[in-house]
Amino acid sequence: MIFVVADIEGNYNEFCSLLRKNKVVDKDLLWCFDDGHLVVLGDCFDRGEYVIECLQLVFSLEEQARLNGGCVHFILGNHEIMNLNGDWRYVHPRYISSKAGAPPVSYYENTELWQWLCTKNIIEIIGDILFVHAGVSMEMLSLNLSVPEINRIARPYYTKADWLFSDPALHTIFNSNYSPFWYRGYYTATANEELIDATLKYFNVKSIVTGHTVVDKVSSFFNGKLINVDTDHAAGKSEALLIKKNRFYRIDKDGKREKL
Repeated sequence: MIFVVADIEGNYNEFCSLLRKNKVVDKDLLWCFDDGHLVVLGDCFDRGEYVIECLQLVFSLEEQARLNGGCVHFILGNHEIMNLNGDWRYVHPRYISSKAGAPPVSYYENTELWQWLCTKNIIEIIGDILFVHAGVSMEMLSLNLSVPEINRIARPYYTKADWLFSDPALHTIFNSNYSPFWYRGYYTATANEELIDATLKYFNVKSIVTGHTVVDKVSSFFNGKLINVDTDHAAGKSEALLIKKNRFYRIDKDGKREKL
């Protein structure tokens, strides 16, 4: 089974409720998802009050899952990249330093979490499903890079995303219009089903799962080939995606399940 949640944005209580009610963790927030996969699809950072708590929970579950035959996948979103580059426009007041222009106090104090974030991927394939925070633009697809190549090229530059890159791959990966963690074309009518089909064929997958662009509820697009899991956790519309035996389910923080 695969449990997917996106854009938690520091809403720790909602995150915990989703995980508990859907039996990913127990009442003590310990892993109980056996050999299942938990995918956190970017944007744990910003807006909410409990960013560090969310990150620490994912960090701890990663090792617990491994010991039980499961796996935690933390895929970076645009807000992780923004914070890694000192862009703190959206941080909660709780994290603002008393010194003007200084970094959020609790962020840089935890160097272990910071270093851990810098090891993560921006795109992954699990089974026959592609997971990416925002999407794969035509410009990105045209680079003809594999998933491992994209991550390998991007990873050394997570903290240098504001550089002016002359390398075509780096320029596209960190471009705010085309990047896998910034692209919005899937949900703004600028992408069509031909792009979706081309992406599925190129990466040899059957579905794409994203976050990044808020939807009222976990929803499918382009005849079920694309699924968006970015719901408004802060507004109480906290949902996730459960993938079980090639079937997709919308699930909420009360454990209610509905087939997509």
